[in-house]
Amino acid sequence: MKTVIVDYDAGNVKSLQFALERLGVKALITNDSEHISAADKVIFPGQGEAGSAMDKLKSKGLDLLIPQLNQAVLGICLGMQLLCEKTEEGNTEGLGIIPIEVKRFPETVKVPQMGWNTVNHNENGLFKGISQDCYMYLVHSYSVPLTENTIAQSDYAGAYSVAVEKDNFYGVQFHPEKSSKDGLLLLENFLKL
Repeated sequence: MKTVIVDYDAGNVKSLQFALERLGVKALITNDSEHISAADKVIFPGQGEAGSAMDKLKSKGLDLLIPQLNQAVLGICLGMQLLCEKTEEGNTEGLGIIPIEVKRFPETVKVPQMGWNTVNHNENGLFKGISQDCYMYLVHSYSVPLTENTIAQSDYAGAYSVAVEKDNFYGVQFHPEKSSKDGLLLLENFLKL
């Protein structure tokens, strides 16, 4: 099985690569369209600011490629947010896969939300074998509202999506590579999809 981590200078791809190695998977880190298209599984990580991340995707033609992929794709953190139609962060257009706008957390809470939070989820697919109300590690100032595509939610100034699914596209707001055994199990479940 060929697994690719999309490299567009907007994510800590090494920690993800090491987590996959712990699962016995050697992932290729690349921004090459042919390698990405030919992969069995594509992981689309991201951290940082949405506008500059989208600019980097566009400069490599990945903004056009990613929405056309037919294999299982997992967006992580900013990668999940960029799967959406738009984000309030810099009023940035996303990839348009999940039809919703990413919102900034309200002024009433400290941003970014940083640390462990409980996750309530659908107990299949990505979350198969993971206990309800598990803890996952998050660092973010913007969040995806609840939607028909929500498969897991958390609460910070109200309920929001921490995992989404639409067709062959999956997204998680938390960092599975930093979320202990449950995060590793989620990555393993993704690789088995």
